[in-house]
Amino acid sequence: MVAVASVVVAVGAATGVMSAFEDRRGVDEAGRPRVTASPRLAPLPAVPTPSPSVTGSASAAPTARKTATPAPTPTRTRQERRQRTAGTTTTRLYRHPDSNVLAWVRANPDDPRRAVIESRIADQPAAVWFADFTPDTITGRVRAVTSGAAAQGRVPVLVPYAIPDRDCGGHSQGGAPDLDAYDAWIDRFAAGLGSGEVIVILEPDSIAQSECLSTGRRADRFASLARAGRVLKAADPRARVYFDAGHSDWNPPAKQAAWLRQAGAASADSSDGIFSNVSNFHTTDDEIAYDRRVLDALGGPSTLGAVIDTSRNGNGAPPDGAWCDPAGRELGRTPTLVTGEPRIDGYLWVKLPGESDGCKGAPGTFTPSYAYDLAR
Repeated sequence: MVAVASVVVAVGAATGVMSAFEDRRGVDEAGRPRVTASPRLAPLPAVPTPSPSVTGSASAAPTARKTATPAPTPTRTRQERRQRTAGTTTTRLYRHPDSNVLAWVRANPDDPRRAVIESRIADQPAAVWFADFTPDTITGRVRAVTSGAAAQGRVPVLVPYAIPDRDCGGHSQGGAPDLDAYDAWIDRFAAGLGSGEVIVILEPDSIAQSECLSTGRRADRFASLARAGRVLKAADPRARVYFDAGHSDWNPPAKQAAWLRQAGAASADSSDGIFSNVSNFHTTDDEIAYDRRVLDALGGPSTLGAVIDTSRNGNGAPPDGAWCDPAGRELGRTPTLVTGEPRIDGYLWVKLPGESDGCKGAPGTFTPSYAYDLAR
């Protein structure tokens, strides 16, 4: 069964770490990042759910695009990129201090499930999602995360998730009103990256789930994603940007690679490779094999690699194709940037385990019973 890799509900600003902060519009750009619920898994086609941080969904007929001015190209050579990948990177991932699971742990010191949930989930580094279109505050919220990580000598994982027509109007409908607005939002996002190492999971589902777009609108989206990669890497030459490859039970590798190539994922000036399995359950072995086939079909420099979301894939995907908090799932491999697998750059927790898809709890909320089942 083909299922959407990630569908965000109750989107706000930085998801995957904490949910349901009020939108503090007009706060100082250097203020603490807003954080909201993790992406929700849903089958295709998705059913619309309004986002509290976006008034209405993305326009069904985006405004005509202006010609985007390409961002300056980073001056690093490919040899410098190889050296950075081979031995000069920080391997410790960043755990953001605010999260749904950490809030629950602090509030429930006597709960008998606390020790297991704390040690196996709350103590692990996870991605920080930026899932609302708030241009005035995005730079400061990104900077708050990257500066916190830099102070600890750790690598944050950031997820910009504001592409227009996001989720094809499904559960996570929303995003920027049009691609020109999105390009400007990405510029402001990039301004918060700083100069340290950072991993960017660029727009889950934006490539794998683009079938709903017309040929022209898909080409415009891919051009905007290619631009985003260039902007992010120009703003911070130590940033690693990964593009959406869906997952091993979605598009065939050749088809996915062709779309990725159109979106700039084969260019070292835009991309460090691909990501897969976001919010999904497919086994790490299946994703490794799939990602390597995609990379082979993609072409580009040999330094391109893949990162895999292993947050809930310890027992593989449900045989019946269930997607909403399915029973019998387990935590996958703990987050790491040292995999021992050629061309596999990291195992990441992009979806925060224990945040409900909407069946065991309200969508995006931390559900201790679900977290405990995953953790034990």
